[in-house]
Amino acid sequence: MNFYFVAAAALALAIGVAHSWLGERYILMRLFRRQNIPHLFGSDVFTKRTLRFAWHLTTVAWLGAAALLLILSSFPLDSSARILSSAIAATFFASSVLALIGSRGRHLSWVVFLIIAGLVWMGIR
Repeated sequence: MNFYFVAAAALALAIGVAHSWLGERYILMRLFRRQNIPHLFGSDVFTKRTLRFAWHLTTVAWLGAAALLLILSSFPLDSSARILSSAIAATFFASSVLALIGSRGRHLSWVVFLIIAGLVWMGIR
């Protein structure tokens, strides 16, 4: 069993759950109370649903990556598994860079994304 992949999957799961729960509680709910949300298709209902859908879709993607890492952790690394693992690591690395630059280092998700990328790369080696 590849414990680097298991650790990376656990972090991806944790950040996904935190993203959905904290985002819903502290960002989306406060945003939706505002009166100046753009009205698309006649009301703000579509806008709010789209924002909520897009927010939680990100979480689904992270949970999917965690599931793939758990599956990959149970099998020997062949060339296909290495390519898939490298793509997952590169995605989390890119997420880290974007979060670091976009928040100017204030949103600490970049640290978790970087750790996930590093764990996956270590698991490939």
